[in-house]
Amino acid sequence: MAFGFFKTILQKFTGKPVDWDELEETLIRSDLGVPMTMQILKKLQENPQKLTADGVVEVARDEILKVMPRDTPMLRPLPASPKVILVVGVNGTGKTTSSAKLANLLKKKGHSVLLAAADTFRAAAIEQLEVWATRIGCDLIKGPYNADPAAICHDAYRAAAARNVEFLICDTAGRLHTKYNLMQELSKVRRAISKSDDTAPHETLLVVDATTGSNALVQAREFKAATGISGIIVTKLDGSGKGGCVISIQQELGIPARFVGTGESIDDLSFFEGRTFVEQML
Repeated sequence: MAFGFFKTILQKFTGKPVDWDELEETLIRSDLGVPMTMQILKKLQENPQKLTADGVVEVARDEILKVMPRDTPMLRPLPASPKVILVVGVNGTGKTTSSAKLANLLKKKGHSVLLAAADTFRAAAIEQLEVWATRIGCDLIKGPYNADPAAICHDAYRAAAARNVEFLICDTAGRLHTKYNLMQELSKVRRAISKSDDTAPHETLLVVDATTGSNALVQAREFKAATGISGIIVTKLDGSGKGGCVISIQQELGIPARFVGTGESIDDLSFFEGRTFVEQML
């Protein structure tokens, strides 16, 4: 949807009457979610003069902007202790790379950052994060494969506090949202971190792949129930005609997009801006 959804509407309906069923199918296929689709259709029914390609784009843009937060919460350091960011998600969404990109983004903003390699199960996950950490000049806390992720995060917090580091980013193992035991392990990680700071983790960011469409909403719902989510990182928007999951997750779960990944480079992560995101759909 991002970087093309409105264009699809214009191409499909310019120069011909807008068919309600075809329009509903187009909106659903964009992964906007049923509530937003119904909201757009209701507004068009109330304003039949808008039932043209340009009118549909205008109404869709306005209705989407209504549910997007006015301001994206920024990541700001705490006054006297590390701010802990837990990065979670299913396998293959780009968690490790996103963790490194986020560390790089914060360092470019002048902050000190420590990475924790708490994915001790995926082959080469620790080495991958270590390569990224070296590249961006960021310290890394790691352990052996199959080590307890909760213990690594606990040790990483102590290291971050001792070094007066502003941000601690914990890269956790990918886990299917349908696996109860793996989801419970995240709760153990959270408890381990909270032993050092009962307000931590301060942010839990879910990494979702824009190309997975409506399944991203399912993942967000399950992770929110299991561990609480303060925001999402949306990856693979560069090669995707999708992105509607951002709106459906915001509208149905109240979880805002915080960052977007638009490429494979270390610099291809940016703060999410709702209005810019919507405008770029055209």
